[in-house]
This record gives sequence, structure tokens and C-alpha cells, in this order.
Amino acid sequence: MLTAPSPRHTAALTRFRRGCVIPAHPLALDERRRLDERRQRALTRYYLAAGAGGIAVGVHTTQFAIHDPKVGLLAPVLELAAETAAGSDAVLVAGACGPTAQAVAEAELAASLGYHMVLLSPDPSLDEDGLVDRARAVGEVLPVVGFYLQPAVGGRDLSRDFWTRLSGLDSVVGIKVAPFDRYRTLDVLHGVCAAGRDGDLALYTGNDDHILADLVAPHRIISDGRPVEVEFVGGLLGQWAVWARTAVSLLDEARRARAGDDATLRRLLTLDGHLTDANAAIFDAANGYHGCIPGIQEVLRRQGLLAGRWCLDPAEELSPGQAAELDRVHRAYPHLRDDDFVAAHLDEWLA
Repeated sequence: MLTAPSPRHTAALTRFRRGCVIPAHPLALDERRRLDERRQRALTRYYLAAGAGGIAVGVHTTQFAIHDPKVGLLAPVLELAAETAAGSDAVLVAGACGPTAQAVAEAELAASLGYHMVLLSPDPSLDEDGLVDRARAVGEVLPVVGFYLQPAVGGRDLSRDFWTRLSGLDSVVGIKVAPFDRYRTLDVLHGVCAAGRDGDLALYTGNDDHILADLVAPHRIISDGRPVEVEFVGGLLGQWAVWARTAVSLLDEARRARAGDDATLRRLLTLDGHLTDANAAIFDAANGYHGCIPGIQEVLRRQGLLAGRWCLDPAEELSPGQAAELDRVHRAYPHLRDDDFVAAHLDEWLA
């Protein structure tokens, strides 16, 4: 059973509900495709120094293959991030996946390492009833963040009723909304409101193609004949695994825009197109997101944070033309990058 939360966990949940930048943590490998602990730690230090409010580890950007017992990296990678973040006030989110028994076991591992909550990826072997039951079981171990993952990278379409039922679980404290689809994003918002959780369930955008528009828009939902306003309080994003210092500034600006700063709102609506264009190159949208993870790794390699863009699967590489697209957006959007910040602190993070 889920035990009473410690003051540390209560504080983390408060920060999570208030909203913050949570980068989806990549996996640092060496040329032999083995864990590069030095650079894995450097990435964690980078995110914390950039002002991120938390990190999500063991998620898609960390490469789902680490959940395979034959790979044997889930525990070491989770432990390394938790150790590196020790002493900070970062919200620690652990990715869990697979059928119920696997997801519960992964949540128990995360709890033993001091993680605050679990981001629960969809499992294709379960129907919607099974997914709700799995979330309930995992929620007995740690609070749960639901995850609407886009189908192109392993997700599936889920009904509005599913999101209502999932939101109705007391152990569900947030949802990462990442279907890359406005219709399905609205399904989540309607589900949260129908469950009466619009006041305490934290919505995080994972729509890397629509980040700033999600963050600045007041979403007015008509639920049971009454208007309800909900908002995205932060982002849990693969895109924010790069240029994290800028991401923190953008979230601060989004809060000002929602509070009525019209000039900031107009600026962010312009930047939304810039960020989406950059994301298209990094995530390799033109090729069905095949080069998504290598794209993230390549940006970090160019900054010196990673030694290479190696993935566990040797076939997971940049798509033809993707490197040129990365060159283009690098030149076009210097205001989105944080290269100077990284250069100024890289040696200390790698120490």
C-alpha cells in the first residue's frame, strides 16, 4: 500500500503541481554503447543548473530499451540520476512501462531510490480497463503521472472516457499530454474536468510540436454545462532535454502571458513557430520521428555534453538530411539556444 508521504515527497508534489520544467533525461553512452557515467551525471547537473524543477528518467528519451532486463541499465541509470540530484529540490520522475507486474516492480525500484512519482507509459497488451487497473496498482507504490504518448513512437489512441476514469484515481497526480494531436489533447482536458480534478491534477505538455501555445492558452472546457478553465502548468518534454536554460525562461514568460502580459503573449506566439520548426528538425518529424533520439543527442554532442549520439540500437541514427536541418535551425534560432550557458559551465559538470 502507498505509505503516507514524507515531508520531502509532499514538497516535491507541491512543486510539481505548481508547475516547472522537467526535461526528459537522455542516455549517455560511449562508443561501445555502454553507459558513460561521467556524461550521464553531467547531463543531470546541466538540467539542475539550468533551473529545471525536475527530471524524468527511464522515459522515451532515455531509450525504452533500458527497461529490458537483458540490457540491465534501468537500475543503474535511475540510481545515477537520483544520486546526482541528491541535495537539490528537484522533482524526480521515474518512467515505468510494461504489463502490471513489471510496472509495479519498476515503481518499487524507483521508490527505493527516492523518486517522487512514476510516469506510466501505455502498454499495448492492455485494453483501457487494464490500463486503469494497472495505474491503480502502481499508485499503491508511488503517485502516478498518466502519459498520452503519440502513436508514432509507441503510443495509442485513448478515449475521453479513459482519461475521465484515470483522472478519477486519487493516486494520479498529473498527466503528460503528448499525443501531438489537438483533438486528443482536448480529450484529456475534458476527461480531467469530467472527473472533477481540474483544481489539483497537474497538466504537463508533452506536445513538442505545440509547446508554447499549450502553455499560454487558457483552456475553457464546458463540463456538465459549466465552464471550467484549465491550464498546462509546465512541460515534461524531450525537446527540453536540449536548450534547457531557455526552456526555464520560456516557462516564466508563459506564466506572465497567462497573467495578462499582452506583449509577452505576442512574443511567445511568434516563438511558438520558431520552437516548433526547431523541434521538427531535432525530432525528425519529416521521417516519422525515426531520428528523434539521435537528434536530441546530436544537439547535446555539439554542445559538448555528450561525446557522441550513440544509441543502444545501432540502427537508431539520424535520418538522411537531418544533420543539415539541424544546421539550419541552429543558424536560424540563436535566441532558442543556450550554448553560452553550457560552455561557461561544461567543465564543472564534467568534473
